[in-house]
Amino acid sequence: MPMFKTIALLALASLAPVSAAQDAPKPITDQQIIPLYERSLQLIEAGGVASPELGRAGAPLIENMRQTVESLKFLGVRNPQLHYRYMMNLRAYLLISDSIPKPANFPTMAKQQLSELRENLLLEETYFQNQLDQIQADLRSPDRDNLKRYRDANKTLPATDPRNPRIVFLGDSITDFWRLNEYFPGKDFVNRGISGQITGQMLGRFLADVISLKPAAVLILAGTNDIARGVDPAVIQNNIQMMCELADAYKIKVILASILPVSDYHKNVNPSYERTRQRPLSAIQDMNRWIQSQCEKRGYAYLNYYPALSSPDGQLAASLADDGLHPNPAGYRNMAPLALQAIEKCLNPPQPAAKKRRLF
Repeated sequence: MPMFKTIALLALASLAPVSAAQDAPKPITDQQIIPLYERSLQLIEAGGVASPELGRAGAPLIENMRQTVESLKFLGVRNPQLHYRYMMNLRAYLLISDSIPKPANFPTMAKQQLSELRENLLLEETYFQNQLDQIQADLRSPDRDNLKRYRDANKTLPATDPRNPRIVFLGDSITDFWRLNEYFPGKDFVNRGISGQITGQMLGRFLADVISLKPAAVLILAGTNDIARGVDPAVIQNNIQMMCELADAYKIKVILASILPVSDYHKNVNPSYERTRQRPLSAIQDMNRWIQSQCEKRGYAYLNYYPALSSPDGQLAASLADDGLHPNPAGYRNMAPLALQAIEKCLNPPQPAAKKRRLF
């Protein structure tokens, strides 16, 4: 058997399609869509081996699809325009595959793989429609910012005590998962983190979850989800500034925390743990420089978590997070003393030295 034909058959056999006898598949999740796209690309490349003419005709479409997948990895899967682009290219490829005559010896395996490719397209179209439905539901949601999350807890919160200043920790999942009572026993530290939130949503609940609680200070840790979703840096900065303006107006002191580093150290455990594509370290560091400059300009306390949590290459240390994004108990233990130090600096800023009177 010629060497080329042997290689072609081996390539096709390595991409054996999923059994059609399985029950109807469950809807594709955000974590599954990229692997499905990559599987479709593998099937297309195998088709090009079995039919070189199809491979040549579909090459521009394949390149478009490959670039779209890379963009989704970088910008995040919550991007319907990119999904639509991918599906349009895949549909075009399937139309080409129908129009180009197949060689007489076109392998049965290749036919099965084209069939699987059509099934993948149906799954991808269903995912795309579900994403559009979710976007519409979010737009129509009567509680876009999830104010109901802490509504009851806010009502039952005891009155503040000047001897034990109240600090509200406002943030996303990194704050949400932090059991403050375990790391700061006896402190009136109130957790108002909500997993998945961006700065615009935190701004939307700033009155209910910060101002109304009458804290002495608010510690804001925000921005990583904005970066992952491709929010314009100017929008992130605007939202943080507006929260600061509100805090100033109500005489609540401000502590701005740096965005934590992320890492790819655990991507072998789970491909979704490859974090630096969606959250480039350069974007995080740029935003942190802006946050620090705001603190210096406005007299806020700057809480710099980044160096204490990063490894020499700038990524989140492997021992401090199990998924490359969220601190584990060891990570929170590194963060706790830094937070206390920043809170103390915020509540008791150093007083300028008194000028000595000159004697004449």
